[in-house]
Amino acid sequence: MLKSKIVIVGLLFFTGIMTSNAQKRKDIGLQLYSLRELIPTDVKGTLKEVALAGYTQVELYGFNIKDQFWGLKPEQLKKILDENNLKPVSGHFNMSPYFKTGDEAELKAAIGAAKVLGLKYITIPWLEPDIRTSAMDYKTLAKRLNHAGQLCKNAGLKLAYHNHDFEFIRYGNETGMDILLKDTNKKLVDFEMDIYWVIRSNLQPYALFKANPGRFTMWHIKDMDQSNHNLNAEIGTGTINYKDIFKLAKLSGMKYFFVEHESNYKPDMIGSIRQSCSFVKDQLLQ
Repeated sequence: MLKSKIVIVGLLFFTGIMTSNAQKRKDIGLQLYSLRELIPTDVKGTLKEVALAGYTQVELYGFNIKDQFWGLKPEQLKKILDENNLKPVSGHFNMSPYFKTGDEAELKAAIGAAKVLGLKYITIPWLEPDIRTSAMDYKTLAKRLNHAGQLCKNAGLKLAYHNHDFEFIRYGNETGMDILLKDTNKKLVDFEMDIYWVIRSNLQPYALFKANPGRFTMWHIKDMDQSNHNLNAEIGTGTINYKDIFKLAKLSGMKYFFVEHESNYKPDMIGSIRQSCSFVKDQLLQ
């Protein structure tokens, strides 16, 4: 009898894990910057289209202290997201003043907005060119990332850093990304890998994942046009083998991913994100 109970409990536990993992695998995120020509003038209509396209999670962008999110307060935006069953996981927040001078006004405003929206991550999307010219610049940036990460942690959030290609410029024996990964506190700063930009830099995600297991908790997935590598393509139609890359999710530490599309939309912005979502659902989450 005892053995039977143990087996039943074990099966229920295993089933629970499988159900949990399956549920997670159903979530497909979209970086809303993909629809930057639509959302500022029609937030409600655009978010409805995002949900209809099959997305369940989003990554925000566009916040500033004056206009908030396209003229909407975080409370108003959250209501629209909730109405469309879209979960905001992360947000790209401009931190240029903080990284240039240490002014924390934008950082603190972002934390406040993120808490209202229920975000898990505040993500740094970009660094101005004049603050990333040397190895010493990146060391200074790492210190400020750690401080911002501590403020986020104090607020129940996590800080993440999103890469482009400039982080892979070498300064002696190491790149800017090497410095950021080495000098930031693993407990305070995660990374969001933009896989397109890694490959555009003639690198492979696997090498970065292997050297830094568990640190890339979010991904941007956008494909690379077959004839012009400067352009994007709908997921599954370009040159990037996402089927193999998704097999590295555990090594990476990936918890969330977001489709992103910035150029070369076919047939248009909404049609493009629909096609990418269908491919991800049918080919990558099986």
